[in-house]
Amino acid sequence: MSLFGDLPENLPVPTLVGPPPPLAERMRPRTLAEYLGQDTVLGEGRALRVAIERGQAGSLLLWGPPGVGKTTLALLIAKHANLHFRPFSAVLAGVAQVREAVAEATERRGRDGRGTLLFVDEIHRFNKAQQDAFLPHVERGDLVLVGATTENPGFAVIGALLSRCRVVPLQPLPAAAIARLVRAALVDAERGLGVRRLTIEEAAIDRLLALAGGDARRALGCIEACAATCVDGDTLTSAMVTEAFQHRALQHDKDGDLHYDLLSALHKSLRNSDVQAAVYWLARALEAGADPAHAARRLVAVAAEDIGLADPMALQVAVAALQALQFLGLPEGRLPLTEAVVYLAAAPKSNAVYRAIAAASDVVRNGPQHPVPAHLRNATTELAKDLGHGAGYVYAHDTARGVAAMECLPPELRGVSFFTPGERGFEKKVGERMAENEQIRRARGG
Repeated sequence: MSLFGDLPENLPVPTLVGPPPPLAERMRPRTLAEYLGQDTVLGEGRALRVAIERGQAGSLLLWGPPGVGKTTLALLIAKHANLHFRPFSAVLAGVAQVREAVAEATERRGRDGRGTLLFVDEIHRFNKAQQDAFLPHVERGDLVLVGATTENPGFAVIGALLSRCRVVPLQPLPAAAIARLVRAALVDAERGLGVRRLTIEEAAIDRLLALAGGDARRALGCIEACAATCVDGDTLTSAMVTEAFQHRALQHDKDGDLHYDLLSALHKSLRNSDVQAAVYWLARALEAGADPAHAARRLVAVAAEDIGLADPMALQVAVAALQALQFLGLPEGRLPLTEAVVYLAAAPKSNAVYRAIAAASDVVRNGPQHPVPAHLRNATTELAKDLGHGAGYVYAHDTARGVAAMECLPPELRGVSFFTPGERGFEKKVGERMAENEQIRRARGG
């Protein structure tokens, strides 16, 4: 008896149809031939591709930014090796779930003779104990482990697990690969949007490629969002693409490689006196949400390490920018940072100060610890005076030219040069002063 009365016999049960999977999921490559954009590791004849085709890829760590095909590659590896595919999220699981997955893999092998590929997404989120739980099972071959990470495995994965897995670096997809994928999605009637008969302007493709940042998932998500606002047969425009992306999240990981890569690019652009590039990398870091204080501290380091006495004002400008940022906050704090970036990039460069302290530190670390010469020691007690401390010391301000004819290095290091001034900017003037002072000392004229 139904709530709605008696139902006739043999009534067909209706199929409940939900929303279709996202376009990015429907367009996921089904073969290695469809897998685009990673030719350096998966091109025809490459060792990894051959191993996958033979079903012998083994355990891997797939390292790369979002949307470059880590999950897809794991699925293809499982397919070629005839393995059960078991997805596993490091965000949601712990050691207990690892044990359950291993037990399930063992039970399946006993039931049908097929092994299991355990795909661990965001494996870097596991702590040491959780990663350790995989080790015995990977060693015994109970399962094939494929981990996906956006973090450098050298820092994010324990050494024992790292040594048992091949690291496969995956790059952001090139523009040509994403353009090909988008066009395929628009004409594919089975998996894509082909039944909609949509077209796309070349300018829209260009805009999409610029905003996608090498992420295929985001590119297809944008196309799907555009299609949702169109009628069949429409043309997707650049304005539609821009609107679909709206406030896109720029690539950044505050504790990971990309954060430090952006700071490295800023530092090296400043060192190379490239004003435009330095301003760009500063903007990249700030727009992606990086802590602006990190960039400000890098400016202070550049001022001392790469400019030094070629322009003594550089350090003052950098420190002032840091203080102004702390006073103003964002967004106004971007302005003193940008002002400092332009000044530092345009300033004359010298690493003489850096080389000087490095050379002196090397002598201190690796050479004997020479005693302080007696004439430079404090004579604060009668005993110290009796021992000759301070004897022979000449107060420089009592000399006619402010330079005493007195050695200040230990006798064993006399003649050693740590700081060698360059010819750029104010440092040339420093060198001239050094030469003049040395000439006074040699003349012993006081």
